[in-house]
Amino acid sequence: MRAVVVEEFGGPEGLAAVELPDPSPGSGQVLIEIEAIGVGGVDALIRSGGLGTYGFTSGHILGSEVAGTVTAVGAGADTAWVGRRVWAFTESGGYAEQVVSSTETLLALPEEVSVADAVTLGSSGLVAHFALRHAHFARGESVLVRGAAGGIGVSAVQLAVRAGASAVGVTTSSAQRGERLRELGATHVLDRSGRGAADAPAAYDVIVDIIAGPDLPQFFDQLAPNGRMVAVGAMGGWPPVDFGEEMIAGFKKSMTFATFSADSIPMPERQAVTAELFAAAGRGELKSVVHEVLPLDQAVVAHQRMAAGEVFGRIVLTPAR
Repeated sequence: MRAVVVEEFGGPEGLAAVELPDPSPGSGQVLIEIEAIGVGGVDALIRSGGLGTYGFTSGHILGSEVAGTVTAVGAGADTAWVGRRVWAFTESGGYAEQVVSSTETLLALPEEVSVADAVTLGSSGLVAHFALRHAHFARGESVLVRGAAGGIGVSAVQLAVRAGASAVGVTTSSAQRGERLRELGATHVLDRSGRGAADAPAAYDVIVDIIAGPDLPQFFDQLAPNGRMVAVGAMGGWPPVDFGEEMIAGFKKSMTFATFSADSIPMPERQAVTAELFAAAGRGELKSVVHEVLPLDQAVVAHQRMAAGEVFGRIVLTPAR
């Protein structure tokens, strides 16, 4: 099969398309003929090696989220999966023409949801949903999404609106992106520093932060009393080692800072939430934002566009047939 591997950690040029043996499903697994691959921020983090390589070595196949058709099952797996159109969270191995996946991570796709929509909304929507829950968001509270133009941010904006937020602020890099986020329900568009809108709330009850990086402590100033910030990514790199000093300086506001990873949620609960997200998308209640669909062999181009900050929503890769 054709696959894209990390030959050298660093820039996008370290990715390479190679030929590998076809995989075979083991016990409790299925084989999926891939039709769509979600290109996520975690892929870029692993490829860059900027925050460590997560224990992966040269030759690693990126890609944790795919959609396609089950073509075979291993021992103990239900044969009824064969021929079904599915979404799967594979953790790795997705940048390929085929992948094996545990049946525990499979979801049958509703007819109304395309494979491209599935890999755009699936894990992004899941993280956004649980980030808001982790922040103990309540109807009527205000939310700021820092780094809202990516897949998680786009989902967080829509889910906050759907859950009854009184205001949804977003930080983004351009007025054009801001307008697109307004179309998804954002009420206030801010620049990357969290400023730039005279009518924006002075502070927010909840901040969902996808960026982290050196500017993270500045956003403690934008938390309301008893406000909660949840970091779900680190696309901007590590925050300063002394960022806790900013929280102590605002001690009287009783702020909370937390991190969130979907790995902390039991798989059955993750699957139930993802299924509901797909059902909502099928009913037209959530929008999947596909920036572009590229052939698998152009994974380098996809990562270059992410690195340049050109992507709104998510890029999808498709194997050539």
